[in-house]
Amino acid sequence: MIIVLERQIRDDHKDRIRRFLEQHGFRVREIVGEEETIFGAVGQLSIDHREVEVLPGVVRVIPISKPFKLASRELKREDTIVPVGDVKIGSGRVAVIAGPCSVENPDVMYETAEIVKRSGGVMLRGGAFKPRTSPYAFQGSGEDGLKLLREVGDHFGMPIVSEIVSSEHYDMMREYVDVFQIGTRNMQNFELLKVVGAGGMPVILKRGLAATIQEWLMAAEYLLAHGSEHVILCERGIRTFETATRNTLDISAIPVAKKLTHLPIMVDPSHATGIREKVSPVALASIAAGADGLLVEVHPRPEEALSDGPQTLFPEQFERLMRDIEALCPVVEKQLSRLPEKGERRPQFSGMRSPGSEVAAAGERSGREVADGERRAEELAVAFQGEHGAYSEIALRRFFQSDDIRSAPCSEFRDVFDSVLEGKTRFGVLPIENSLSGSIHENYDLLLQYPDLRIVGEIKIRIIHSLIAVPGAELQDIERVYSHPQGFAQCARFLAEHPDWERVPFYDTAGSVAHIAREGDKRCAAIAGAEAARAYGMHVIKEGLETNPQNYTRFVVLVREEYAATPNPDKASIVFTTSDTPGALFECLRVIAERKLNMKKLESRPILGKPWHPMFYVDMEIPSLEVFEAAYAALGEVAENLRLLGTYRAQ
Repeated sequence: MIIVLERQIRDDHKDRIRRFLEQHGFRVREIVGEEETIFGAVGQLSIDHREVEVLPGVVRVIPISKPFKLASRELKREDTIVPVGDVKIGSGRVAVIAGPCSVENPDVMYETAEIVKRSGGVMLRGGAFKPRTSPYAFQGSGEDGLKLLREVGDHFGMPIVSEIVSSEHYDMMREYVDVFQIGTRNMQNFELLKVVGAGGMPVILKRGLAATIQEWLMAAEYLLAHGSEHVILCERGIRTFETATRNTLDISAIPVAKKLTHLPIMVDPSHATGIREKVSPVALASIAAGADGLLVEVHPRPEEALSDGPQTLFPEQFERLMRDIEALCPVVEKQLSRLPEKGERRPQFSGMRSPGSEVAAAGERSGREVADGERRAEELAVAFQGEHGAYSEIALRRFFQSDDIRSAPCSEFRDVFDSVLEGKTRFGVLPIENSLSGSIHENYDLLLQYPDLRIVGEIKIRIIHSLIAVPGAELQDIERVYSHPQGFAQCARFLAEHPDWERVPFYDTAGSVAHIAREGDKRCAAIAGAEAARAYGMHVIKEGLETNPQNYTRFVVLVREEYAATPNPDKASIVFTTSDTPGALFECLRVIAERKLNMKKLESRPILGKPWHPMFYVDMEIPSLEVFEAAYAALGEVAENLRLLGTYRAQ
């Protein structure tokens, strides 16, 4: 059962409720959510739920109808995030775990790990104990293999994953691995599940060859019931009559399980297909279906692999797959997880990921130098323009992915700049360009007016507009709709279907949702993101209103110049003017071209007070900071008023 507690419940009341449940044979787990705190009580005994409802501090009691209790979405509405060192799996992230099927010799393992890390994988996998169908096949290298896997993982700063096949190996393996994997043949080895669950370490649970989704979730329940809080499900294909592939990937299991459980779900496309050429398309389809990550087999020379060579990717195939995943992530509103560069220390607050983690870590180091190690809570805040639920707030959450970052709404774009400059917040997030409407010139102009600020990060998000109203309102009730003028323009086709609606321009899309929430009128609706509806307890009547689905906005992250230190930047933004002579712009662009820096944007803007004398903004990809610095110095010889807006990591 689920026991919803009062918001300001007294500690003695909470303790009394817990003791009452435990005395009646229930296991109790406390879950603190954004809106409420609950007790999840699971046990074989049953009592009249009214006995619990009358206890002081209890708001209501909700029975869990599913046979799996702790894994059920009824128990926990928010997605579970599983932390593994610097990696977090679940809730808006795509984490890729890769490596050979079996741990092999040191040369292969070091070479494979370098490929995985360079391409963007966040964890290293490898089997030391291999449950094989044939007793004559390679069975793994045992503890020696685990020692090697640990050594290689530590060298590259990657957590490691390996399969456990016997409960007798648990104590030995926990000294080496960061995540246990329970394979398909052991999904219903309940004694093994009990032992691994009691250990409390993160576990990847693969679906059995012929297991139903409910049986899969009941196996996860064993792990959760015996103590583990960090369970990751893995779909790896099931046995069907089809022989064209090794197994049949049940891709529909991903959205089905997502609705049933709060646990993160990964996919193993290598074992699902068994055919190298099929791995990448199936992997991308899994991400599109909602998977939180992938387990992929990769080897520097698959033809020499000790096991599963035909389904193992070549390095160039894995690198291409990672690039494709990165391109797909914004479409499905997720971000590709990345590790911090070796030697970069994570900030003290949790949940950051690269490149946001690198930005925050660099800012923290600079802050220590400036303030002798003292940091105020305000320095961990991020300013954005708009109300809570705005697309800018969505962008900052995806960039930093930290529960410890406080978002600070501002009325105007200029207020964001002022907030960062004055030290009220450490970071600022601003929209800079939209794929349909182009540059947001106000913010480009403000970048010039605040020379003490620098760009240290970039993120692109897809803009999906929804029609939002008060709970209980329906489409036929609407008479008036509020939104930012750009929101109206981007949803013109939908609005044309409702010519009778009065359109009321508002300064901010999320602000329009806040307005209708205050009004409480069923006749009023707003066009904004679904996140704004959740922020104000409103109801989404219809999603996907935008006329053109290729609607993306690019946001930049700003800090004060003394905090601007992004490790290994891959992009730079500059601004300059030229002399009023023929070929002046050409000479500047020649400097960029000769150093093979790929321009991503070139735009001119008028200079206030100097009609017909433009300033040029340039975004470019940079192979390294050293190459860019050399180009920047050369550009200073031919350009006028050259200024650096920032070097940063883009995604």
